[in-house]
Amino acid sequence: MDIDDILADIGGDHPGVENRDLQELTRAWVIERSAPELLPWPSALMDRVLDRIHQQASNIDPKTNFRLIIIQTELERFKFLVRTFLRTRLAKIDKYALYYMNDPSQAARLSPAEVQYANSHQALLHAHYRSSFLSQFPTSLQRLDDTAGGISMIEQPDVDTAVFVRALRDVDEPITVEGTDINFEMRRGDVYIVRWSAVRELVLGGDAELI
Repeated sequence: MDIDDILADIGGDHPGVENRDLQELTRAWVIERSAPELLPWPSALMDRVLDRIHQQASNIDPKTNFRLIIIQTELERFKFLVRTFLRTRLAKIDKYALYYMNDPSQAARLSPAEVQYANSHQALLHAHYRSSFLSQFPTSLQRLDDTAGGISMIEQPDVDTAVFVRALRDVDEPITVEGTDINFEMRRGDVYIVRWSAVRELVLGGDAELI
């Protein structure tokens, strides 16, 4: 048995599916780290990946051998990507919790566990602020999501942040940067640095990716 046979055996009956999941997870991680706002939770992908991690972790042979080393290496690769992917999302939730929780369309981007985390995080933060200084303010000034005077206290992601984007296929319509006279065409393989707001729909639609 050579290395290819071992890898095929580890991958099970559908090694191609595992490779595709690894590629999708890597791409989701890169895009999430590069985008200034939280992206929709990839529920189907994460369900498959977490199930695979659980199955491989529970089926590891306690005897140390070459096959075990390969399984552990593959398992750690998936676990690293999952951990860093989740940490990136939690960092955004920590920073913009009120923004995501006050808007149902934004809250829909979170997983059920992330929604629970965001609610708990905001409750703890509000309790801390209240015990530290908010209790000394008039009731009307104790809200953390006040919009009085047309000025919102809720911090939002800067969607005009510049990102590096690569076209995965030819884009039919020209890309327009709002508020400017800039417009350009994107062809497969082209790489641009442009505002996230100008290419967000292309990335979410799979026509482009952040790098």
